[in-house]
Amino acid sequence: MTLAVSLRHGFAGFTLDVEFAAPAGLTALFGHSGSGKTTVINAVAGLLAPDAGRIAVDDLVLLDRARRIALPPHRRRLGYVFQDARLFPHLTVRQNLLYGRWFAPRGPGAALADVVEMLGIGALLQRRPGGLSGGEKQRVAIGRALLSKPRLLLMDEPLAALDEERKAEILPYLERLRDETSVPILYVSHSVAEVARLATTLVVMEAGRVQRIGPAREVLSDPGAVPALGPREAGSVLRARLVGQDADGLTRLETSAGMLLLPKVDLPLGAELRVRIAAQDVIVARQRPEGISALNILPAEVVALHLGSGPGAVVQLRAGGELILARLTRRSAEALALAPGLPVFAVLKSVAVAQSDVGGAITGPELLLHS
Repeated sequence: MTLAVSLRHGFAGFTLDVEFAAPAGLTALFGHSGSGKTTVINAVAGLLAPDAGRIAVDDLVLLDRARRIALPPHRRRLGYVFQDARLFPHLTVRQNLLYGRWFAPRGPGAALADVVEMLGIGALLQRRPGGLSGGEKQRVAIGRALLSKPRLLLMDEPLAALDEERKAEILPYLERLRDETSVPILYVSHSVAEVARLATTLVVMEAGRVQRIGPAREVLSDPGAVPALGPREAGSVLRARLVGQDADGLTRLETSAGMLLLPKVDLPLGAELRVRIAAQDVIVARQRPEGISALNILPAEVVALHLGSGPGAVVQLRAGGELILARLTRRSAEALALAPGLPVFAVLKSVAVAQSDVGGAITGPELLLHS
């Protein structure tokens, strides 16, 4: 199922002008506050009537201003999960979940038992929202949206109101939602860490325009995307397979770039996953370093060098079948005489990769392998 969006809308001092296609999987709209992400998702939901544009889910046209087509929100069959869960406080969790079915068309769809199991909310069914944590409320809100049998699931920064502990609690459930259902997801976020874990397709927005679009791994490892993502947030996503748990608490991950050692990852042997490597945590060396504490030293080759207007530089490296970004100073890049084709080594501290940067497998169609 594909979502095609073309929109133009003017506000005082701001104009939204975007066009993109979102294939199956989880498409993330990424951008800083004020970039137009929520305006797009509200137009898809039918909560905003744009000045011009067309929105279609496969062959179903939700909006076409030129042809005067504008389906009302209740006829679009879209599930919407907001920043706050918006559950009915007087109903139990079970009753909130079943409320979604009142608006669902007849025919096959997600079963209550399957949704409850996938989201891990079986023990909550008889409780009321007032006694739930933020992460539990969001899981219930997602379940309610799924049980309405949506064509498309819209999620507007669903983790923004949660602390880091609650985010860590709900991210694995969002990964399951992405991988185990056939419902495409349009996900709004301004967190690179979230989109690196979750997105199959990434749409980077800035000032009402689309700056970059493509498979998430390609966009995140593109030096040209760094200004929109932010230099401190730039990084890459590597595909990996868990191959060992060592006695000293380190986990061995096999990648096409080489073996990685990370602090313990609590997944079974053979698990396929993605690992986000922040560009600022990568050191570039001309010779293989010796006598240093870093455990991950990967042979690589310089692909591209992006010099900013200030003292910084971003280097794109190819290590095996992976692209890795390294953030360093312009002075260092010049001292190393970095240039495309130059063989180097990428050095990464094991402790630099946080648990929140390790996610479950992606089964999106744009990837040849799980990631």
